[in-house]
Amino acid sequence: MRELGHRVHTASRYNGAAADLMIAIHAWRSSASIRKFRELYPDRPLIVALSGTDVYDYIDRDPTPTLRSLACADRLVALQELVRRRVPARFRAKVRVVHQSAAPLRRVRRRPTRRFDVAVIGHLREVKDPFRAAKAARRLPASSRIRIVHLGAAETPRWAATAKAEMAANPRYVWRGDRPRPEVRRLLARARAMVLSSLSEGGANVMSEAVAARVPVLSTRIDGSIGLLGRDYPGYFRSVIPKRWRGCSTGSRPTPRSSSACNARSRGAPICFGPRARRPRGKS
Repeated sequence: MRELGHRVHTASRYNGAAADLMIAIHAWRSSASIRKFRELYPDRPLIVALSGTDVYDYIDRDPTPTLRSLACADRLVALQELVRRRVPARFRAKVRVVHQSAAPLRRVRRRPTRRFDVAVIGHLREVKDPFRAAKAARRLPASSRIRIVHLGAAETPRWAATAKAEMAANPRYVWRGDRPRPEVRRLLARARAMVLSSLSEGGANVMSEAVAARVPVLSTRIDGSIGLLGRDYPGYFRSVIPKRWRGCSTGSRPTPRSSSACNARSRGAPICFGPRARRPRGKS
């Protein structure tokens, strides 16, 4: 917004200062700030960006502040199409879908290697089911070339200890901890596939990054992925080990057969996630 000539003040909590507009991130977490701004400035624009926890958790677990934020908002920003059905009918006209953008990523020329790297990009916490890919890789035959490379911070020391224990027991799993975005993009540039194993997502930015990089994605069949990739995308799995892995577990070809279908389905998708595509879908 600064690039557009606006003065922007960022704060974790609204202090009552005069402003022409508020953009609040998270309906539940910012509920006190949203309420205060609306009380002080009932006629000024208020935009609320809905997070995955707002839509798939707090709207049920703590509905009073969450729904109050939705009522206060003039516009609700969602990251994927299926958020609409989780928003109460009386608020749906406020919803605008804005896909998170990702700059195109130039694929690196791979050096000959025996490894078939699969990226897992996400913090280590319960909702991410972070070791699903590692557990799946344990079941692959000895001839498989797959290696799971996991980037993401551990939410607690216990999660870090679990990741280290998995590395010690599973030679196919490498955890590199929290890494800067350029390193994440470098991993995507050389990865053969990416796994998103979350139990719930509002619309993961890493999905946009992977699609923009034309990396085949294997994902749990959740709204956050279906809303971005479509219902009939061939790379979904429900639990435990995706059967699709069996087509890429040992293959002598550098790209798994099953990834061809995923690549074909997502080939046009980078248009949706490019920087020029950040226009909201719905009425203005």
